[in-house]
Amino acid sequence: NDYLQTSSHLLIVEDNSDVRAYLKTLLERKYKIQAASDGEAGIEKALATVPDLIISDVMMPKRDGFELCRVLKSDRRTSHIPIILLTARADVESRLAGLSQGADAYLAKPFDQRELDIQLQKALELRKALQEKYSKWVYTLPTGEQPPGLDAQFMEQARQVIESNLDNPDFGITTLYQALGVSRTQCFRKFKALTGTTPAEVIRQYRLEFARNLLANQELNISQAAYQSGFKDPAYFARAFQKAYGVSPSEFRNKTAN
Repeated sequence: NDYLQTSSHLLIVEDNSDVRAYLKTLLERKYKIQAASDGEAGIEKALATVPDLIISDVMMPKRDGFELCRVLKSDRRTSHIPIILLTARADVESRLAGLSQGADAYLAKPFDQRELDIQLQKALELRKALQEKYSKWVYTLPTGEQPPGLDAQFMEQARQVIESNLDNPDFGITTLYQALGVSRTQCFRKFKALTGTTPAEVIRQYRLEFARNLLANQELNISQAAYQSGFKDPAYFARAFQKAYGVSPSEFRNKTAN
């Protein structure tokens, strides 16, 4: 958990410089901190850097915390990021307004540091559960089922792009992020947040799973399975396969043939 925290990027969006400095002091030992002084700057920074967590004030100039929430939660580049709203307005109506715009938690000022810590920790644990869900997706060839939501749609589109390029050995992250209509940073951060791994690793794992399927179900030699899965070098493919599955491609094929 400590590693999860210290490697996590946290964006603080707060127009009051004293509160911003206070939050930074509270949290800089546990998180890599960025800050923005109004909602508009917060949205721009979130889209550019795709942080792991966002703490935002509600009452701010240019765009308030509700608007920040609505914009980021309805954009698939940032829809997965947990947002905690901080506000002096602790009444039920404003809390409901924040939650209805997609806020993950709501804290009233003056807030208790322990409660803030717990909310941030819970948000990270939720993200870890999400990673387990989507990292299973990496190893599972499609069944036609598609769960709702922007994150699922993003991953499904990524899967389709990867699948349609599997036999192309030159296919990599550049083609992937361009096809998804996101920047390299956004692609990397989104994959890392949702699967716990990099886009390049996801592509490699998908190629291996596809090759494993070919070896189990078709009469192909090892080189043919490697080339059809987009591996340029059958020897490299054999090493990667052995590392991933604990058996060589030929041993695997012989086992499944019997």
